[in-house]
Amino acid sequence: MKNKTQLFLRLTILGLFLIIFTSMHVCAQSSGIILSDDQGRTIYAKNPDKPLIPASTLKILTSLAAIRTLGPNFHFQTWAYYDKTTLNLYLKGFGDPLFISEEITKFAHQISSHIFKQVSEGRFSSAVIRNIIVDQTYFTPRITIPGAGSSANPYDATNGALCANFNTIFLKWNSQNKQYISAEKQTPFPDILAQQITPGSKKADRMLLSYELRQDYPGILMHYFLKESGIKITGTVQEGVFAGSAKECIVYTSSFSLADIVKKLLEFSNNFIANQLMLTMGARISSPPATLEKGTAALNTFAEETLGLRGVSIIEGSGLSRRNQVTPAQMRDILIAFMPWYEFLKKDGNEFYKTGTLSDVRSRAGFFLGKDDRLYPFVIMLNQTSTGYDAIRALLKEKVSAVSHNLIP
Repeated sequence: MKNKTQLFLRLTILGLFLIIFTSMHVCAQSSGIILSDDQGRTIYAKNPDKPLIPASTLKILTSLAAIRTLGPNFHFQTWAYYDKTTLNLYLKGFGDPLFISEEITKFAHQISSHIFKQVSEGRFSSAVIRNIIVDQTYFTPRITIPGAGSSANPYDATNGALCANFNTIFLKWNSQNKQYISAEKQTPFPDILAQQITPGSKKADRMLLSYELRQDYPGILMHYFLKESGIKITGTVQEGVFAGSAKECIVYTSSFSLADIVKKLLEFSNNFIANQLMLTMGARISSPPATLEKGTAALNTFAEETLGLRGVSIIEGSGLSRRNQVTPAQMRDILIAFMPWYEFLKKDGNEFYKTGTLSDVRSRAGFFLGKDDRLYPFVIMLNQTSTGYDAIRALLKEKVSAVSHNLIP
């Protein structure tokens, strides 16, 4: 009996050793860690030059490229043109990722004010619109983002030149009327949508619109808000090509600066916003229409030529694709370049960070604010394992605490 007990204990200890050894081996082969000071001097590193999947920490690079390319004070524009001969209203988008109901309402008021003014001055005969023509041509149609799914869930929202409310609608069940209604006061649910949308069985459900509805949805909302402002509309919402020129169109400038957009992108880890920015950069650098190829070229060129990072592989801008490849040391250099905007990241105590998660991928990148009021960039990239994630964070925090404390005079 005693021999059996000893054998059992030995086998148990051996098993635990093998588990620990295997986990450490996997972690060593598929992980990368780096901690530096604000000058890029390494404090701790493990596999710093190993290409790994960054997941959503890639959004820091996309955000940095957008800020450097477009400028933090950049504001997206959306154009409208009213043809007094055909009475058609044209709308043209340029990739605004935050063209939400509140913005569309403001734009509708701007358009209706323009039309009413022209009527009062005798330039237009009446405040009537026949058709609303939506121009989506600033982006190529049906852009597919690598790594994105094809479900009706909002995290699979697709990109486009003119997208309303992230191409989604938020509905809730009205038990009194036995029907779905909008779950947002600022967003209507007009009959034209109700006839084409079949929500799930949930009592509240944010859902991705079908591709056909996505194309017309900004025009459908504009139709509703213009009628609310007193404009008579006799026709339908259609797709087409903008008929006006830059000089004669009504320009709506977004209420959100690019800095505002980046803050929301990083706070909510929004894949749609990230790729809208990537595609817009590509169109502005390489001329429209926006394509995935132009967008990824903009990011890769920025990483290589502006930041001096060699061998990066950026497949899309949000971190969805497992084919994105960045080393921990390269991500550290991205963070150092991003340092002026570190407060755009989420905050937890003295840590400013962005996380990333895919199946078998866990990453975290950001800054520790030391006791010496200096920023210490850190990167944790675990691929094919999550072993030791919390322990690694604790270790890096302890090192920052020790180093920053010793540097205080």
